[in-house]
Amino acid sequence: MCQLLGMNCNTPTDVTFSFAGFAQRGGRTDHHADGWGIAFFEGRGARLFIDPSAAADSPVAELIRRYPIKSRNVISHIRKATVGAVLLENCHPFMRELWGRTWVFAHNGDLKDYAPRLHGQFRPVGGTDSEQAFCWLMQELAKAHAQVPPVDELTRTLRELLPRVSRHGTFNMLLSNGEALWAHASTKLCYVVRQHPFATARLADEELSVNFAEHTTPDDRVAVVATTPLTVGEQWTPFAPGELKVFVDGAPLSA
Repeated sequence: MCQLLGMNCNTPTDVTFSFAGFAQRGGRTDHHADGWGIAFFEGRGARLFIDPSAAADSPVAELIRRYPIKSRNVISHIRKATVGAVLLENCHPFMRELWGRTWVFAHNGDLKDYAPRLHGQFRPVGGTDSEQAFCWLMQELAKAHAQVPPVDELTRTLRELLPRVSRHGTFNMLLSNGEALWAHASTKLCYVVRQHPFATARLADEELSVNFAEHTTPDDRVAVVATTPLTVGEQWTPFAPGELKVFVDGAPLSA
């Protein structure tokens, strides 16, 4: 299956360290070689980079590893194609506009017999079950709220909607509007929160380590979500099956 990476912070932070290890899973330390993508929020805008090449060998991925774009919310994905051909339009993350805000989504898993009724403005461009699920979620959020609601209200609505998708199969997903990061696990996700006192961590997929204390202030806080732990020497917390978490300012909010 595919692999997910998300980051949520209380101050703009670069994802270079985590992405360096994550990209190796796109064809080098793992077999997810059917494309990749990453989205960085900057205010209400978002930079999106996608490429149907393997992340481990992609010149675009090398640009991201060398260009430390700073953001408070990041979503990245490396793909193992199961539904939809290896094409640019099938690369995650996917992006849409709702309530005058940019929304970004990425999914890991397979949805069986999934054909949601899409009757509004949200239609898939590619041929993946993932993009269909994203379009349906955007459609149903638009039906439930006339304008952008607070994060807690959005979370309650998502708790009602997500089981209607996950009953069709594996639905591990990341979703963000630049204000918060929502993460749902039907099978496998985990997260770590980095905050003062910061320590040194070493990537699990590459010979690279960093002492976060040298690059942060005592007020910084960063939450990283991944399919499997990206580092050794840090305490990663697994999601429970069916769990939805929302991260704001680098920390998970209480249920």
